[in-house]
Amino acid sequence: MRFYICYMRTNLSKILNLAILIGIVLLIIPQTRLPIQVFINKIVASVISPSEIDKGQQHILTDYDWKLQSITGESFDFRNAEGRVVVLNFWATWCPPCIAEMPSIQALYDKYQDNDDVVFLLVSNEDVSTIKNFMAKKDYSFKVYQAVTDYPKDFEISSIPRTFVINREGHVVIDKSGAANWNSDAVVKCIDKALKVF
Repeated sequence: MRFYICYMRTNLSKILNLAILIGIVLLIIPQTRLPIQVFINKIVASVISPSEIDKGQQHILTDYDWKLQSITGESFDFRNAEGRVVVLNFWATWCPPCIAEMPSIQALYDKYQDNDDVVFLLVSNEDVSTIKNFMAKKDYSFKVYQAVTDYPKDFEISSIPRTFVINREGHVVIDKSGAANWNSDAVVKCIDKALKVF
């Protein structure tokens, strides 16, 4: 019996070591690295729901001086977002956490796309053709913008994805770095609450 238990432990150890080795090899190979990283980030995003910042801790936006242009050539002045609820996401097509959270952003966009009081600004600084190919491949319908002028200093971006939800009064009610579930009940509740103000 003791021999059998030792034999089983040895086999389990070998299997675990083999699985770790295969995982490392897959992460080294460029063609499999991105899909694995996206998959892991999707798992993380599915359990992380951004929450509203306590009112006393909320940063108030002081600068709306920012010009953007959509990848289809439409100009957007960030001043037009003042007094509206804004979902602002900085992202890139090469970023695994960004890719992982995009389906939930699309789902959230689908809920509010007909509401003129909610503005979705997904901002990327990549080549327009790269973004267009990504959007077509994934069948996303939200607009993507590129900054024409520097973004306001109120947004401190050191990593992506970085997402802000700003209420009508200019309060940053959600500030989240990393992948998250943007179509969660908590986010929808936060946006709906922000829409009731005014």
